[in-house]
Amino acid sequence: MNEWNAEITVVGGAGHVGLPLALAFADTGRRVLIHDIDEEALETIAGGRLPFVEYGGQVLLDKALAEDRLRFSAAVDDVPAGGVMVVTIGTPIDEFLNPEYEAVSECIDNLLPKMTDDCLVVLRSTVFPGTTDWLHRYLGTRGRSPKLAFCPERVVQGHATKELREVPQIVSGTTPEAADEAAQLFAGIGPAIVRLTPQEAEFAKLFSNTYRYIHFAVTNELYMIAEQAGVDYHRVLDGMTQDYPRAKDIPRPGFAAGPCLFKDTMQLSAFANNRFGLGHAAMLVNEGLVLYVVDEARRKYPLADMTVGLLGMAFKADVDDTRASLSYKMKNALKAHAKEVLCTDPHVADDGEIRPLDEVLAKSDLLILCTPHGAYKDLDVGETPLIDLWRYIGTGRI
Repeated sequence: MNEWNAEITVVGGAGHVGLPLALAFADTGRRVLIHDIDEEALETIAGGRLPFVEYGGQVLLDKALAEDRLRFSAAVDDVPAGGVMVVTIGTPIDEFLNPEYEAVSECIDNLLPKMTDDCLVVLRSTVFPGTTDWLHRYLGTRGRSPKLAFCPERVVQGHATKELREVPQIVSGTTPEAADEAAQLFAGIGPAIVRLTPQEAEFAKLFSNTYRYIHFAVTNELYMIAEQAGVDYHRVLDGMTQDYPRAKDIPRPGFAAGPCLFKDTMQLSAFANNRFGLGHAAMLVNEGLVLYVVDEARRKYPLADMTVGLLGMAFKADVDDTRASLSYKMKNALKAHAKEVLCTDPHVADDGEIRPLDEVLAKSDLLILCTPHGAYKDLDVGETPLIDLWRYIGTGRI
């Protein structure tokens, strides 16, 4: 294995994937350049604060800064030539739910002047199947042949720094040398290495997220069937799962959202030429759950005369990330029917319409728990009706 520069460059290193990884590398004693176009986030991190909720991350950031293991820059000129570049730019989907390669190719084009044939380039975020091999060929057309690897992240957002130490690292490369160097790189932060081919690794990432998305769709569909029959689904679920191991993994119903599950399911569908019926069915169920709740609320309550308060706008509990949050789909759907819609969230700070919890509780005629934040666990809503699909603080009934 070549002796790399002491510094690892994490491209997109101020984001939810890149920053925990950068901190994990720094924690092993490596120097890390956090390279990102978000200069405000870079300033925040350099100032000793995390730009988003990441449990356990502050301790690692404090340590890395104290040991002078982090450097920050938005300029490609500051990226060292050669060495290791970990790219945390994934494949987004367009308005037609098809993958867009441009985000990856533009990022790589910017880094080309810094790529040498002995450097290691690692793709870390979710990519469309075949992207790693496509990029290998693309680099060849640009006169570059670095060692190229795909090593997908597989952590739960908000708990990445902990899970990086606990979850085996999947490693693949377009050449055996690339795979070997990637394995040595990630062996320093994870408990085990799992070797796959690039396309196997790409599928492993997509299959994992798609399976979870379908898993949530199953329980959400069963919830709606039970509710329409006038049956308390949570009682049924408790009965099914009590001391019965074959049902222990059925999750509670709730909004399945965020920047990964829906997107990755649609990427897999696009790869299958839109013949992935199970994935599309899951999308219809999970996205449709919001509209089901709104329709049932309209049937039961005079929404036109009511102010509706939404509790939680982040896409999942106890994070501050609102990307692809179904809370906003709920908000938009209710605007057409309710007198007013108010929103609150103890973590979200980048939404100017967020109100204090006390104000929302005081002004609302109906409350809907959208995100089961820990701050709501013992919430007293008084006599105000509450819709709580999660059965977190309420009955779970509409």
